[in-house]
Amino acid sequence: MAIGESGRIVVDVGPEVKRELYAALAHKGSSLKDWFLDSAHRFCGDESKGLSLFDYDPNKAGGKAHPTTVPKSPYSVVSMFSGCGGMDLGFRGDFTFLGKKYEKNPFEIVWANDINPAACETYLRNLKHEIHCGDVTDFMKTAPANPDVLVGGFPCQDISVNGKMKGVNGTRSGLYKHMISAIRELKPKVFVAENVKGLLMKCNKKSLDQIIRDFNTLGYTLSYSLYNSADYGVPQTRERVFIVGTSSDLQPFVRPPAVHTKESWITAKSALNDLEKKAASIEFNHIWSAAKKSAEQGSRRLRPDRPAHTIRAECHGNIQFHYKLDRRISMREAARCQSFPDNFVFSSGIRHTERQVGNAVPPVLAWHIARAVMKCLG
Repeated sequence: MAIGESGRIVVDVGPEVKRELYAALAHKGSSLKDWFLDSAHRFCGDESKGLSLFDYDPNKAGGKAHPTTVPKSPYSVVSMFSGCGGMDLGFRGDFTFLGKKYEKNPFEIVWANDINPAACETYLRNLKHEIHCGDVTDFMKTAPANPDVLVGGFPCQDISVNGKMKGVNGTRSGLYKHMISAIRELKPKVFVAENVKGLLMKCNKKSLDQIIRDFNTLGYTLSYSLYNSADYGVPQTRERVFIVGTSSDLQPFVRPPAVHTKESWITAKSALNDLEKKAASIEFNHIWSAAKKSAEQGSRRLRPDRPAHTIRAECHGNIQFHYKLDRRISMREAARCQSFPDNFVFSSGIRHTERQVGNAVPPVLAWHIARAVMKCLG
């Protein structure tokens, strides 16, 4: 170790230790300087003066904890209104969609909840993680405090243009207030809330103002923006609002850059053409509704040269027709349009599956949001 006149301290460490230290610091969202200064201040304040800073043993120094090494654990995520797990899969990463690998992210889901038993069954089957099934108010007390991230796509039926337009004071969309309470109680470093494009409509201005006002009371740096899923590699022109809050000691959230332009959007045909000759399969969720044409989206047909329209949750009579075949698209095809990998299997029949698929956050879009959140954390 060398100490210069400027006060700089130079420590010669091996390349392996250096790589491990920087990797661990990156996971914890800290810098080498911050870690060293914190360690130095805590060490110098301790009564044990004869110890080396880098050999500091808390068992020999009054039992005080000291970060001589930084745990390599990933960032913790609490997930509310988890559904079948689209948002959570995107944050976790480590999946393949349409031949492209979406690498593993340094996030670990430590707590999840949804009220729908069929969605919980699908979640458990695919994410291999416990999910508390039932009313969020019954389980919120079991959520761990101080997670790195809290995520949730709060229900949107009262805001959606296809819903009853009761606004955030409606029974379903008013559930965002549970997110407010959870953030206030758990104090995550970052939170991500997702909702429908209708939230930005003129008729919902009062609802938007109320939501932003309520989130602003939490003391986070707030940003919200509209995303078109097709811009991020999802074969669907699904538009959703993401509200992101970051604590004051973090970098503000920066919207992830789009990876596609309208000219390069993934089309329905390129996403689904390999399934055209595949026989119906319950195990693969390749089953479809026999409902006849209905109003609104129910008479729509996919266009082979553009992405799918928004996949709806209540889609028995509204899900789109195939661009070529004389039938509506299957649940597997709908899941493809939502960017679920083919090994993500839905554990229910067509009615429950269509709701799970239609309510989900596209995992590929969530993956890009997660990468931007990761930058906030360091």
